[in-house]
Amino acid sequence: MVMSVKEIKASVSDEMITFEQKFKDSMKSDVPLLDKITHYIIKRKGKQMRPMFVFLTAKMLNQGKVNEKTYRAASLIELLHTATLVHDDVVDDANERRGFFSVNAIWKNKIAVLVGDYLLSQGLLLSVDHEEFELLKIVSTAVKEMSEGELLQIEKSRLLDITEDVYFEVIQKKTASLIASCCAAGAASVSTDKKTISKLKRFGELVGLAFQIKDDIFDYGNADKIGKPTGNDIREQKMTLPLIYAINNTPKAVSKELINIVKNHNEEKRYVKHAIKIVVNSGGIEYAKKRMLEIQKQAVEILNDFEDNAAKNALLGLVEYTVTREK
Repeated sequence: MVMSVKEIKASVSDEMITFEQKFKDSMKSDVPLLDKITHYIIKRKGKQMRPMFVFLTAKMLNQGKVNEKTYRAASLIELLHTATLVHDDVVDDANERRGFFSVNAIWKNKIAVLVGDYLLSQGLLLSVDHEEFELLKIVSTAVKEMSEGELLQIEKSRLLDITEDVYFEVIQKKTASLIASCCAAGAASVSTDKKTISKLKRFGELVGLAFQIKDDIFDYGNADKIGKPTGNDIREQKMTLPLIYAINNTPKAVSKELINIVKNHNEEKRYVKHAIKIVVNSGGIEYAKKRMLEIQKQAVEILNDFEDNAAKNALLGLVEYTVTREK
């Protein structure tokens, strides 16, 4: 039976309540405008998957217990990740995030950039003040990789020459590195064993890869069910796994037509619809699902090396949720 996010969250409910207060405290400022904006950011939080990964990994390794270092790990990740989201919205000129107005939509770009900088500095100070240099290294590496992944995607998307290998490099850096850092930081908060930390970092990376492929598949699904319009990735000229497969596994004329649509007609509804049809008919969706399930299996195999307990079961539930979620 697939565990719901609600059920998984229940297994770390006490930790999440404590974390929310600690995270709130870590964002506090004497500047009223900054306090108002950080309060707004906290209010529109999502499913909070990242702290869940931190707490569940720590609990799995530490007989169901977490410590102050675990809370700092979760807060550090959320501070740095929230900073990157605020900056991303400025870069993308996005007016919405998670159904709320973005910070830049309400307070404009200059303030949004400064808020992102403030959150980054708070994350750095949180780790330095408590001499959590290992945690800082884990999370800073993820932020570095996320930036590299974004830039690599921009560079390759301009030329539309992303191979499957480059695609996996992009999503490993852009998406998977963050979940990898959650699991590594959770492990590092309760263990000093490098092999264990490395193994759980790889587990998080695999979950992140599967998560991104699932997102790719959504772009070709039912818009009402998913809650977002299909074809967005084509409009944004993002080279996703189903699209890469279609380009490489259709007759040359069809492949050229598909590239032409993504390059020159990505804003036109009928062309985008036709491109989706080509990708679906090429078997691109089935191929992406197959790769996603292979990656999920590898993630589960890593967890099989650890002792069975409630936290491990919840982590397995999160892996299952990653590939079965409907939005």
